[in-house]
Amino acid sequence: MGIGIIGAIIVGGLAGWIASMIMNTNTGIFANIGLGIVGAVLLNLILGLFGIYAANAWIPQLIVGLVGACLLIWAWRAISARS
Repeated sequence: MGIGIIGAIIVGGLAGWIASMIMNTNTGIFANIGLGIVGAVLLNLILGLFGIYAANAWIPQLIVGLVGACLLIWAWRAISARS
């Protein structure tokens, strides 16, 4: 049983908010939710390629979303710094 759509939004928002504080960015609530959800999805896909699967529970998905959001922020900064 997964965390559901509402749970994914809550966990994504929390993960994005924590990531924005760690990475020192000034993003809004919708950007935080997006960063957390997209970060969690992308990192879950990448981890799945290596046979690693995060449990469908709040804490593992929060950790995956947090790390994924931090990686997205880092990648965005690396790409925008080149331009």
